[in-house]
Amino acid sequence: MSRSIAGPPVEVTARGFGWRYAGRRAWAVRDLDLTIGAGERVLLLGASGAGKSTVLAAFAGLLADDSGERAGTVSVGGRDPREARAEVGMLFQDPQTSLVLERSGDDVAFGLENHGVPTAEIWSRVDSALAEVGFPYPRERPTHALSGGEQQRLALAGALVMRPGLLLLDEPTANLDPLGADLVRTLLKGLTGQTMVLVEHRVAEAVPLVDRVIVISPDGVLADGDPERVFAAHGADLAAQGVWVPGATGGAPRRAMRPRGDTLLRADGVGFRHRGSTVPVPYGIDLEIAEGEVLAVRGPNGAGKSTLALLLGGLLRPTHGDVTATAALAGGDARTPPWRWRAATLAGHIGSVFQSPEHQFVTSRVRDEIALGGVPAETVDDLLTRLRLERLAEANPWTLSGGEARRLSVATALARAPGLLVLDEPTFGQDRRTWWELIELTARLRDDGRGIVVVTHDGDLVDVLADRELHL
Repeated sequence: MSRSIAGPPVEVTARGFGWRYAGRRAWAVRDLDLTIGAGERVLLLGASGAGKSTVLAAFAGLLADDSGERAGTVSVGGRDPREARAEVGMLFQDPQTSLVLERSGDDVAFGLENHGVPTAEIWSRVDSALAEVGFPYPRERPTHALSGGEQQRLALAGALVMRPGLLLLDEPTANLDPLGADLVRTLLKGLTGQTMVLVEHRVAEAVPLVDRVIVISPDGVLADGDPERVFAAHGADLAAQGVWVPGATGGAPRRAMRPRGDTLLRADGVGFRHRGSTVPVPYGIDLEIAEGEVLAVRGPNGAGKSTLALLLGGLLRPTHGDVTATAALAGGDARTPPWRWRAATLAGHIGSVFQSPEHQFVTSRVRDEIALGGVPAETVDDLLTRLRLERLAEANPWTLSGGEARRLSVATALARAPGLLVLDEPTFGQDRRTWWELIELTARLRDDGRGIVVVTHDGDLVDVLADRELHL
């Protein structure tokens, strides 16, 4: 059953719009001309770095004049977007960007309180929004205790609770397990009344939610129209440029024909009890990771996948059980558990990619981030090229798109050629071309004898790359 939770829908226009982030030579987007009618539902596509998140930020009135250079105009309901923020609900690519308060219910209520909604109405709207997104906890749940997928649901509830006339969604299902992603898509399909702009890489699943597709590049609109007609007329060309189109995965990485190598790392009954919790999540995990294999870790949001990645990566001390390295991985350092190793020692043996890549950035240049710790210049240049980051070598990591930041985090993990890699959602935010490059690169590392743990909701990655699966 459809339901209307929106205010009056609003028209969105861009006329010659462009934006260049401070300190960047290249424009994130420019010469953008489009009109999205009131009540239209649009899927916004483009290759990684095409400017999709920047366009959403412009529609939401979040591009401050002191943070970059602007060209052209954008209007929401005929007004400057900065004057129409009360009519806009925004879900960011990184849900942590939206979370500001300690308790989940308070966080959803924050916008309502700021806009003077009567107290008697606030909590019924909060509870309704939490229920609609399938949030599994009471209002009192601490936001710091949520997994990435649970944060995604909470942030979506915060956007919906405002009953916006314009709903902007940047990868709303990217961090969700399959059941959670289906729930969100069902919710979005049932919403009526507001204008919606959706950025999503799961294109086949997103098309039924919209009535129009707009494909952009940094230089403007590439295609615009009915989804079926756009993909029929331009699908092959768009796929070649890296844009996800339905049915365009194809291919397979090289697979080495070799036996399983020496064990690199063991977990024996490992678990972790988070602060304020009485139950360890995960708990009682036994596993071994060997040379030349890819282990995929899967499971629902909140099962402890990212926590397990931190435990295996030596970045978190287990509260239960043990994580031990072998001499094949760490030589004499194997006498102590990875969580006790110095940072330089740990980075030399185990490379980690966090669920939120910006948590591991510590410099102000992409090149410096990869070179950190004395990585040779030729290695830095090779990684920049292989991960399509050459044009961003001098950029600040904090100005990258979500997909670009993810590839940079992978590059920093690979830079010291560790024997074991622990990758948390490495394909998040990637276009079709960079997705395959990450798959091929990971396959080559496996074939060279690295052990690789991949935490993922990406079923396609598992199908073409994983040698074993662990379900939490």
